[in-house]
Amino acid sequence: MASRPKLPLIATLVLLGYPRIALADKLTITSNPPGATVQLDGVAAGTTPFEKDFPGGYFHKTHTAFGKHLENSMVVRISLPGYVTKEVKLTYGPMDWHSLNGRNRFEYWLFKSSHFHVDLQPITEAFTGSITAKSEEPDASVQRELPPEEVVRQTKPSVVFLRGLDKSGSGFFVTTTGIIVTNAHLARGEETLSAQLSTGQKLEAKVVYIDDDLDIALVKVEDLSGKTASPRLALCSSSNVHQGETVMAIGNPGEAMPFSVTQGIVSAIGEFPNAGPGTWIQTDAPINPGNSGGPLLNLRGEVIGINTQKLALKNVSGIGFALSASDLLKVLRRFYPAATSRAERPPAPSPSMETLTSPSPAAEPPSGTLVFKEPEGAEISVDGTDVGYIPATLKLKAAKHIIVLKDHVHADCIQAITVLRDSEVTFKPRVDCFAGPAIHPP
Repeated sequence: MASRPKLPLIATLVLLGYPRIALADKLTITSNPPGATVQLDGVAAGTTPFEKDFPGGYFHKTHTAFGKHLENSMVVRISLPGYVTKEVKLTYGPMDWHSLNGRNRFEYWLFKSSHFHVDLQPITEAFTGSITAKSEEPDASVQRELPPEEVVRQTKPSVVFLRGLDKSGSGFFVTTTGIIVTNAHLARGEETLSAQLSTGQKLEAKVVYIDDDLDIALVKVEDLSGKTASPRLALCSSSNVHQGETVMAIGNPGEAMPFSVTQGIVSAIGEFPNAGPGTWIQTDAPINPGNSGGPLLNLRGEVIGINTQKLALKNVSGIGFALSASDLLKVLRRFYPAATSRAERPPAPSPSMETLTSPSPAAEPPSGTLVFKEPEGAEISVDGTDVGYIPATLKLKAAKHIIVLKDHVHADCIQAITVLRDSEVTFKPRVDCFAGPAIHPP
């Protein structure tokens, strides 16, 4: 009896139902300029141009329960000295796989592409303008606190509603050139966020920096051409924050109304490892998901912290945490080293009936009132001293003053005006003001 011919081994495996062998595919990451460090999920993997083989099941929909598949999302971080670090989400998902008989089921992710390219932006182009911060030294002077409604009126235009692909939160401007502060956990894995202003206007905000250790991210609104410069909030270091002082939080919690406000006190301040590295401000001002990245303000309208997290335990309420503005200042000084000499000055007087001098009541010199209505958001300087932002009402001594309006987009508007005794005048910029572009030092 003739013997039956033997099937090749590979055919036998297929007939017996063995899974197909998944061929490797190649992931390529390039950058301009090249030579940037590549980190995959926080682990250094090489430099650009970068190539690495991955199972084919990472690129194409898996067909069997035995084929290799990607079990988590993946983010690449591309960094080069002198350039803004970029984070790119490489995958989409999760997707649900289940067998026909329902016995096997799992989630998996796929690479969006086999080739990713990033154009890196020089730091000098991304971080322009300046920040305003209160000195790190404890301030013994008594400064006027504002009514809560006035704090909201002055600071709300600087707060933004940020949205990513699958998360949302809050942020706030710290420069007039579009730099917005928010939490890293909101920006991580995103290239851009949608930024909505309190006016309803929507802009695109690029993620320009994410801190490795602190839960801080910086994003930037680029499209400010032809618009009034964005308002900004001043920062107050933790050395000037006191237990028991009244604070306010502005943000966009959950499904509630946007740009909502809550009030409380500083419950405690200091290190709290359970919340993470840095100095933390504990507050009983209600903070909920969506408040992340928004400002915690004192009653002088200064940012003392970034609302970041809350304690979520059964039968526990009223315990929220904001990462201190001192930690934020450490991050910002990497890009604004002049902050200690220029921007860290005593905060500008409130733009409502403030005097530039402090004479005794008995010897108060003759004065008048100067009202600023436009352009809204521009910074006001009187006789070389920055005093606030438009709109504002200033009480000035009766004399000739040099007024400078700055929006950091156009050339400064410089104008002389004489304030008469007991007068009230609305300041009107010359028609040729803000006509040319701003000139910044190299």
